[in-house]
Amino acid sequence: MCKFGGGNVIELKGRKISPGKVEGTALVSREGVSFYGGVDPDTGVIIEKGHPLEGKCIAGAILVFSQGKGSSVGSYTLYRLKKNGKAPAAIVNKECETVVAVGAIISEIPCIDKIDIEKISDGDRLFLDADKGIIELYKAHSSSTEYAYS
Repeated sequence: MCKFGGGNVIELKGRKISPGKVEGTALVSREGVSFYGGVDPDTGVIIEKGHPLEGKCIAGAILVFSQGKGSSVGSYTLYRLKKNGKAPAAIVNKECETVVAVGAIISEIPCIDKIDIEKISDGDRLFLDADKGIIELYKAHSSSTEYAYS
């Protein structure tokens, strides 16, 4: 697997929920995501009215959000997204609850939680090694201030 080259790298450590390694671009919400009723399983588009990611497609992105919310059917919606080729490439949570955990595991979507998601922004490039619970963060837009505390 090819990692991103150059620039500063911030390493974030968390807890493995579902194994796997993936790299990609972060799509970030500071709010929770409800997969049942909040995401169209046929298109991968967030359809929850007023959600910060409303209208955005999660397919292939590394979806970063605080935690899941809503019905336990959300686990099966994640599975349906995977079967339709519209699932996120990986999931990163501040705190992963059972709906997202079960959905990620049965769908074989790499997932890590206990991550300080405030350090990750839309468009950042991530290399996620869920087996080790490690994320390498490559900031899309950086300033010296962002790296001062990393």
